[in-house]
Amino acid sequence: MPTNTAYDLKSVKLPYLSGFALKAFVALLEGPLGGLLIPSLLQSAGVTHLRRLNFDEAPTNFPIHHVTTPSAPDATIPVSEWSHSPSPRPGFRFASAMDYVAAYRSGAISPETVAQQVLAAIESSNSAEPPLRAIIAVKPEEVLRLARESAQRYLEGLPRGPLDGVPVAVKDEVDMVPYPTTVGTAFLGQAPVTEDATVVARFRAAGALLIGKANMHEIGIGVTGLNPHHGTVRNPYNPAHYTGGSSSGAAAAVAAGLCPIAIGADGGGSIRIPSAFCGVVGLKPTYGRVSEFGAAPLDWSIAHIGPLAASAADAALGYAMMAGPDSKDATSLLQPAPTLEGWYKPKIQGLRIGVFWDWFRHATAEVVAACEALLKQFEGLGALLHEVVIPDLEAARVAHVITIATEMAQAMDCFHAEHHHQHGLDVRTNLTLARAFTSMDYVKAQRVRSRLIAHFRKAFQTADVIVTPTTGLAAPLIPARARPAGDSDLTTLTEIMRFATPANLTGLPAISFPAGYTPQGLPIGMQAIGRAWDEVTLLRLALVAESLVERQMPRVHFRLL
Repeated sequence: MPTNTAYDLKSVKLPYLSGFALKAFVALLEGPLGGLLIPSLLQSAGVTHLRRLNFDEAPTNFPIHHVTTPSAPDATIPVSEWSHSPSPRPGFRFASAMDYVAAYRSGAISPETVAQQVLAAIESSNSAEPPLRAIIAVKPEEVLRLARESAQRYLEGLPRGPLDGVPVAVKDEVDMVPYPTTVGTAFLGQAPVTEDATVVARFRAAGALLIGKANMHEIGIGVTGLNPHHGTVRNPYNPAHYTGGSSSGAAAAVAAGLCPIAIGADGGGSIRIPSAFCGVVGLKPTYGRVSEFGAAPLDWSIAHIGPLAASAADAALGYAMMAGPDSKDATSLLQPAPTLEGWYKPKIQGLRIGVFWDWFRHATAEVVAACEALLKQFEGLGALLHEVVIPDLEAARVAHVITIATEMAQAMDCFHAEHHHQHGLDVRTNLTLARAFTSMDYVKAQRVRSRLIAHFRKAFQTADVIVTPTTGLAAPLIPARARPAGDSDLTTLTEIMRFATPANLTGLPAISFPAGYTPQGLPIGMQAIGRAWDEVTLLRLALVAESLVERQMPRVHFRLL
């Protein structure tokens, strides 16, 4: 158990609710007597305690890490910076974007054949028992059209680069023509969007085979992947277990072999948590590094779009496509020139890895063991471990809860009167609690954000990256009583999110990569948090980990090549 006096995060034990009990609780919470429950909920969430604390810092409303020379408005990463020669990796090998392009160039297979096979795989995955539900919207005619255009470019010897014809899934929080964007709800997305999100437009321009919309936890306010409207996403490593969320479908699609890259979004671990649970790589870039134009406006000050991928190389390629300023998103114009220079040098000799041991070891024994074993292997390659201390993590946890819930409640406010009862029960609970937060709570949360940024800045004086497990436990079982309406399990939620939210609140880049597996074969992820704008170091560390950790094949996996 934690011993450092600076460490104050605790495990919690709160009642589990599902079925009739949860329905009755939500009805009571939303009814005339709901006000009697709110004080207890605020105390359980830590808000009451935070209200008693004082912070001298001025609030930081957006975690923008200023630079002396912002990049040019149209700066992007040259493909040449990504290019590399594949290196051998132990264990199961997922098909990569490079594998697809090599097969197309050699004539071994065509994008049209791959499109047909991915459409069949999606149909098969969703008709299985239980259904995977990774992809919830697919337009076969559109997928085949993109494949024909890609095939023609290869026939003419003019492919657009390392993504031409490569299957890519898009989280249903991000606009993609000609699909609607439901954000995991039952009432949004009644018509197709008319313009791609900037990240989708960049993938489309690179010739990517956009295979459809990936399922997600409703409005991104949960991290299990249970969705009462579109179906719960199943973990390809064991369909009886959760995928994590909210980019649940994106992670499952990559792990199941439906695509080597997916576009996800992360407001509280929503890329990294499902990546860890599903045994893939997930990168949350620095705040403002990737344009948010065309993403659902849910959580403005902590939102990040990033890639989920089968390998470090695929994550780097996805990042290369996404990163860079966009005139449609003013926040993205405040970044230095994006780069991947030197990312593919698998050497970490002299890299200073920061570890806050009490935080690092606050996880299940099997998670800690796998991550500590990987740390020892990093040391064997010349990395230097440095102990760091990051105080106020409990205040930061509550500040994140207040920030994300308040912003999401505001985002949904215009739909509240007409559609509130169409949300899932867990979403209704969270939004009701969010409406009990005050403006003073929100401002205090931003003052906590300022302090947390300062704590990380100090830690980075002696470390180049800070590592933790990605989650406090491996993917939990999906309780039978949680389906189909959902459940409220704040005890497990706290364990899942323990390491994820500081990177959202601070806006610092963070990555999750495979660190090992439980004895039952469930993936375990390691997280690395970097300095602002230093995604390169995170990707390089993920690449080194890939050479050390023997990957295992998921139970549900489709080979498209």
